[in-house]
Amino acid sequence: MNKIKCECGHVNPEGTVLCEACGKPIEKNQHIEGNDNKKLLNMRYDGSARRSQTYNKTIIDKTWSFFSSVKVGVWLIVITLIASAIGSIFPQEMYIPADAENRDPSVFYEDRYGILGLIYYQLGLHNLYSSWWYMLLIALIGISLVICSIDRVVPLYKALKIQKPKRHKSFISRQRLYSETDHVTGEEIDTVKERLKKQRYRIREEDGHILAEKNRFSRWGPYVNHIGLIIILVAAILRFSDVLYLDEYVWVREGETTVIPGTNSEYYIENKELLIETHDENDERFKEAIAEQGEVFSNFQTNAVIYRAKESSVAGEEPELEPIQEEEIRLNHPAKFDEYSLYQAGYQTNEFSSMSFKIHEVDDPEEEALANFEVDLTSPESEYQLENGFRVEIAEYFPDYYLGDDGEPASETNYPRNPAFVMVVHPPDGEEPEVSFLGIGRNLDPTGENDYNIGITDFDTRDVSGLTVRVDHTLPFFGLGAAIFMIGVIQGMYWHHRRIWLHPKDDGILMAAHTNKNWFGVQKDIEKAIEGTNITMVTDQQELDEG
Repeated sequence: MNKIKCECGHVNPEGTVLCEACGKPIEKNQHIEGNDNKKLLNMRYDGSARRSQTYNKTIIDKTWSFFSSVKVGVWLIVITLIASAIGSIFPQEMYIPADAENRDPSVFYEDRYGILGLIYYQLGLHNLYSSWWYMLLIALIGISLVICSIDRVVPLYKALKIQKPKRHKSFISRQRLYSETDHVTGEEIDTVKERLKKQRYRIREEDGHILAEKNRFSRWGPYVNHIGLIIILVAAILRFSDVLYLDEYVWVREGETTVIPGTNSEYYIENKELLIETHDENDERFKEAIAEQGEVFSNFQTNAVIYRAKESSVAGEEPELEPIQEEEIRLNHPAKFDEYSLYQAGYQTNEFSSMSFKIHEVDDPEEEALANFEVDLTSPESEYQLENGFRVEIAEYFPDYYLGDDGEPASETNYPRNPAFVMVVHPPDGEEPEVSFLGIGRNLDPTGENDYNIGITDFDTRDVSGLTVRVDHTLPFFGLGAAIFMIGVIQGMYWHHRRIWLHPKDDGILMAAHTNKNWFGVQKDIEKAIEGTNITMVTDQQELDEG
């Protein structure tokens, strides 16, 4: 790196606009800020050298310059916000309603939203917030914040740390607030110093030159904001780590015990009962809503037992479950155990659990049962050996039957909401097997030549609870980032970096002042300090130039 030596003896990095020590403008670099010998100094970053404005030769320099641009950072944020807004037009895949006819994303979006839903799915917007390109945008914003901060805060810190009370005359005369006084006594100077100290200014002197400064820490407010934002972005990325964040969904049927996903088969849950309560139709608060909707729910609740599986030394052996707590899981009242939380998130009523069937002769008007059997709809057997020598084979099972566009039967989901079967009846004595298709409200003989008929005699139903399993260790990071961000906002909003210079000249002084915000405030400070003295009040040279 080339160095630039000022006449005061201080050696500045290449690209410095104002000497870090005395503030004298570096003539060869005046064009960088667009200054000339008459215009006010551009005090942005105190004229310190920024890498992005100095070097642009190698690919590293070009990359650094690109990401250090505030415009690039703003555009990255705008693009991310637009993408986030688009991702909220339709529900993300994880939020597809539990009562949807088909929860398969490839079918759901087109069925529910038409051609727009199909485009939404094909563009991958149904999993937007976990997509690689969305994560890349978040990462690029983080990179931009880091480089943008380093490019400005490091040289600014050095310039403010090195600055001396003794400043070059051109630095003083080209400040926005400036005045000249021909005759000033030592007592008046001492009076000004004491008054500035009372206003909490820190006074430094060098060869009769005075620098009064306060609230320098406020200059770091924007960079504290950046640190908070970076922590928030890191927390958002960490949400895609299974170690720190878990968001799973599980259906648990009444009377069923199932493993809780994401717990490595350590925890199980038993659904004792699903309670669904509605508001009284005579309740004045809900009469209008009940008249419009038919009923208004007041409570969804799952009475459950949480189990922990004991360690087993035999591989593949069914785990022994130890109950650890009983819970009433309601909306906004999750069950919490270990690091996990279980939220009531959905329900399904009257799901079929089992069906009873009988076989009778087609020609029997009494339909007297020759054999009976029951099918567990969650795990049906492939074959049932019955009394009287009958044998029934379940050739095909459609838990949630519908007729496809091609005329072939299919199942929308794996849940027994509308079960249908293709059954093969093997009569006794080796007679030819017969095929039947039956379900709720349907009993078909494909050949029209069957001697035996299968009929539904009874069925059992049960309710199903939809529970969200959540672990979120990223919340402390979000909280820390938000707190740091707010500290930066307060730091930069409510305090302002103010500097006042007194530069001796013969029997008088030159006075100048600079602040990053609230020029009126620093003028009031100067008025209080010089009141009753012979020192001339500063004028706003920017207003004079504009006038």
